[in-house]
Amino acid sequence: MSFHLPASDSLALVQNLQPTPIPDPYWVGFSESVAKSLGLPTQDGLPKDSAWLQVLAGNQTQVGQYAFSPYATAYSGHQFGVWAGQLGDGRAIYLGDVNGQELQLKGAGKTAYSRMGDGRAVLRSSIREFLCSEAMHALGVPTSRALAVVGSDMPVFRETRETAAVCARVAPSFLRIGHIEHYGQNHMHEELRLTLNHLIEHHYPDYANSPTPYLSILEQIALRTARMVAQWQSLGFCHGVLNTDNTSLLGLTLDYGPFGFLDTFQIDHICNHSDHGGRYAYHRQAEVLHWNLYCLASAMLETLQEELQSALGLDHEASIEKIKDTLDHYNREYANHWQSLFRQKLGLSIQHQEDVALLEELLQGLHHNQLDYTLFFRNLSEGQDAPKSLETWNKKYQERLSLEKQSVDQRLEQMCRINPKYVLRNHLAQNAIELAQKKDFSEVARLLKILENPYESQAVSEDYAMGPPPELAHVAISCSS
Repeated sequence: MSFHLPASDSLALVQNLQPTPIPDPYWVGFSESVAKSLGLPTQDGLPKDSAWLQVLAGNQTQVGQYAFSPYATAYSGHQFGVWAGQLGDGRAIYLGDVNGQELQLKGAGKTAYSRMGDGRAVLRSSIREFLCSEAMHALGVPTSRALAVVGSDMPVFRETRETAAVCARVAPSFLRIGHIEHYGQNHMHEELRLTLNHLIEHHYPDYANSPTPYLSILEQIALRTARMVAQWQSLGFCHGVLNTDNTSLLGLTLDYGPFGFLDTFQIDHICNHSDHGGRYAYHRQAEVLHWNLYCLASAMLETLQEELQSALGLDHEASIEKIKDTLDHYNREYANHWQSLFRQKLGLSIQHQEDVALLEELLQGLHHNQLDYTLFFRNLSEGQDAPKSLETWNKKYQERLSLEKQSVDQRLEQMCRINPKYVLRNHLAQNAIELAQKKDFSEVARLLKILENPYESQAVSEDYAMGPPPELAHVAISCSS
């Protein structure tokens, strides 16, 4: 469902272009699950049509029934809370639609929006995005997905000399708040309405007949975003760069850069070493996304006010209050979903007035005692007692469990369905990357297989479920890729 705006006389919104080829491409990773969802036949774990290697490398644009017309789009955004002006797809090039999904190549060369960049991605960041996209999907989190990583020995220079790679990303749409901000800031009201109408037609069709469709989709974007970030918090996932240009209009997890899953629980954990002020720390993610939604509403403001005046007769001040009330649904949805998820993580099937206090005390205990987040909840799910350092909390938890009506076996079974055994810890990804840099891609494939079934115990080393060794703990990741 690609949305392809024509070039404007005043501002280039879309650039039609060809990806820049890479020499001698080779497969680094491939997701048969994504291929199946796109209706692409596979054989022996790879596309049946070998021409897909060249297509996903950016070396050609035709394969089988598909003749792609690649393009890149302009958008703007707030980065670390500061207006950054025009940005855009600086190293992402849309190929086109495959079975109703947008297929995009990240790292396929320069576009009109690359600014000072080279339009390339490196092997390490491409592997991380590929694995985490699929890991998050398997965890049940709304996310863009990754079809493949294609590598090349072509040098790319970042902090050091690295090699190039292209990550093939898939989503119903890659439209983001930054697109709307771009049109709003540049007073491009026709383009803004076209984009909103496209969203309604293809992604929010239930609201096509609403008396206020634009306000309705603002509310739905807020609700989806609230549920998504509540899931992040429940899984101990940190995005790292929640700029408005990285925030989806569909409530999807987008743009995996300096992300990280918590090992030792730290409520104010910062996974991006460029985030000096901790703006995107774990405990601030929900607040930041709410702020991003206000940026979206601000960019839509004139259009929303026209709609509210026409449909409901609201004046300027009344329309502002109506928009604020709509955005307030985010906080309520986030709180309700967060509480629901954490109750499930603890095997609590009914609500109790003291549950929130119990949950907050637990998180404080995990933080104070520096306990492994994923392991704690998984061990609890497998019938193990809480650590002695949480003895006081555990006594309250056992008292709370006495109010439950389900059997112990039922409770533990339900807990194992929401508390994963395997997540993409940084040290696991780094091991796969280091082997891949030596042309050994077996660990990428192994990790993908494990992460595709995160809730099931698998016949692999227990090391895949454990935290990092001491020398690899507290790793921060940069934006550089």
